[in-house]
Amino acid sequence: MGLHGRTIAIRGNVDCVEDVLIEGRIDGHIWNEHHVVTVGADAIVKGDIVARVITVRGEVDGTMMATGRVDIMNEARVTGRVVTERFMLADGGSFNGKVEPQHLDTAMKVARHRRAEAEDSGAKSEAPSPTPAR
Repeated sequence: MGLHGRTIAIRGNVDCVEDVLIEGRIDGHIWNEHHVVTVGADAIVKGDIVARVITVRGEVDGTMMATGRVDIMNEARVTGRVVTERFMLADGGSFNGKVEPQHLDTAMKVARHRRAEAEDSGAKSEAPSPTPAR
């Protein structure tokens, strides 16, 4: 799956079920727990990313959680927190934040819980309200 095009702008969360390449701008969280998220060279993500593998070539401002690894490439600019057991910062890549491999299990449990709560509250708000008896 690809969110192709530098002019694409999304405000809101993105849930994916396959590998995704982002080339535009996303202001919101990306959930792709079992797959790969690649942030293209011209892309900007302002929000959290949860994936198996995260590769950043563009700009990310937020928390990145990966059960596999996070790669920050030579042209990337990242600000925030990285929670993963495998982290690579290429020569020339910019990273301003913290790497917390020891918190991966706890962070993933919290992220899954918050996601489930958000889905539950969204389902409740979408359900039609009961019609009062007359």
